[in-house]
Amino acid sequence: MQGIPFASLVIGIASSPAQRRQLARLLGASDAFLIVSNVDQAREFLGVADMPPVATVTPPAQTVIAEAAQSTSPPPPPELAVDSDRRVLRWRDQEIDLTRLEHDFLLCLVDAPGQVWTYERLHLKVWGNRHLGRGSDMHSVVRRVRRKLAWLNAAATIHAVRGVGFRLAPV
Repeated sequence: MQGIPFASLVIGIASSPAQRRQLARLLGASDAFLIVSNVDQAREFLGVADMPPVATVTPPAQTVIAEAAQSTSPPPPPELAVDSDRRVLRWRDQEIDLTRLEHDFLLCLVDAPGQVWTYERLHLKVWGNRHLGRGSDMHSVVRRVRRKLAWLNAAATIHAVRGVGFRLAPV
């Protein structure tokens, strides 16, 4: 299998926000991970009626992590692009200017579509520090980026993963 790209998706199931935060810290180094509240949400995300677990691990917080064989995240629409030289968001033949924070935030999500970026990891990459505070700075940027995506009528959306972070969801 040498030379064949292998991507995995780790799905974590945790019922409480505290357990989801702990899972996000544990899975932060994974290529792609999704944290949901129950098995039905995981099945809905994957679009399968019956999802047999490939691997199961039980961390101390009574959470379950299941790893699927391959990532099911679709690639971003080719029409959606972030032009870093001009700091603009391009959707098909339309463009809109981005602030530095909007640009850096979108660059994270566009480079890894479907991947959940934790609040901490985004804050470190975009703001350059680990300070999370109340998160209003990040939510302000997300609100502005969503508005700009709507102005462009882009099919991609930014989904919040409650208590964990954000991901780009191409439609």
